[in-house]
Amino acid sequence: MPNPKRRHSKSRTSKRRTHDALKPVALGPCPQCSELKPPHVVCTSCGYYRGRQVRPVTEEA
Repeated sequence: MPNPKRRHSKSRTSKRRTHDALKPVALGPCPQCSELKPPHVVCTSCGYYRGRQVRPVTEEA
């Protein structure tokens, strides 16, 4: 296996790592109940996905 002949500088390493940070989770409103939810995921508050109910939601008191 080839190995690097010289050590990479700190600035070169930092330049490579600039894109390694985690992105914040994008949230959008649910069209049924207007609660914030991630895209392409069933809404946890009303159970709707793409205009139809796919998961029953129990009312908690």
